[in-house]
Amino acid sequence: MFDETRRYLEKLGLPGSDLWDLPTSGATFPDGAHFRIEVPTVNTAEAAAALLKRAEELGVTINRVTETYGMFRHTRQEIKEYIAVTRDYGAELIMSTGPRATYDTSATALSTQGIRIGYRLRGVEQLVRAIEDIKRGVDLGVRGFLIYDEGMLWVVAQMRKDGELPSDVIFKVSAHCGHSNPAAFKLLADLGADSINPVRDLQLPMIAALRAAVKTPIDCHTDNPPASGGFIRTYEAPEIARIASPVHLKTGNSVVAAHGQLTTAENGRRMAEQASLVVEMVNRYYPEARQTERGSRALHIAG
Repeated sequence: MFDETRRYLEKLGLPGSDLWDLPTSGATFPDGAHFRIEVPTVNTAEAAAALLKRAEELGVTINRVTETYGMFRHTRQEIKEYIAVTRDYGAELIMSTGPRATYDTSATALSTQGIRIGYRLRGVEQLVRAIEDIKRGVDLGVRGFLIYDEGMLWVVAQMRKDGELPSDVIFKVSAHCGHSNPAAFKLLADLGADSINPVRDLQLPMIAALRAAVKTPIDCHTDNPPASGGFIRTYEAPEIARIASPVHLKTGNSVVAAHGQLTTAENGRRMAEQASLVVEMVNRYYPEARQTERGSRALHIAG
């Protein structure tokens, strides 16, 4: 059914359907690893320190720490603390850019239709300020940035290409952008994304189709807070690692209420414990999978 359209998608380099046979991905990170562990919503430096300390106690490697509260809402001192704790541990740091629609005067963003705007930027002034937010982060030593707007992604990737931003900065596209199909992923990759987060609840055949469309690392949630659906896909983590490699397995958020909240040291410790469960399942059910080692040079370390 729909064969003509499917053939045309394939002509464009996209899969003609979701991949129900769940093929094993043959791609890896540059170090040969299949997966990395990412813990998002680590929204205070205190939580980051507690997360990484508890991970050490559990013998679990955290490869990426992602802040989602809004970089422009943190003091210079706290950003420096984030950088220090992640650098000393050997994890990549991603900080979220702002301001964005929900922090502006947008009535639509706060309405029942607000999800259609998400965290995207409104007007040129928000775009300029978000770029200035990245420049502030760069000056402090941050090299990884969470992007919520496709237009901004295009601009900052061009700035990196033109030398207006350091060549070693990386751009991660947020799940809040709402992308969930191979054509959208190909577009984001072409715009300069270094990793892409699809919507959180995609089925395995859909994730496999994303991998067939791009070589860019995919960031997949294995659990979520109630505000984002509340699902916990721990037993699916091995299959996600197999079909989506290279993939950041995102975990830990099921211990908090929502993505944008300030997180405590106790939240950080519980996030590490949830991450340990994901690593346990991958090691048990897909032992062939390799995780990037802590402090690997293949990771980008800020600072």
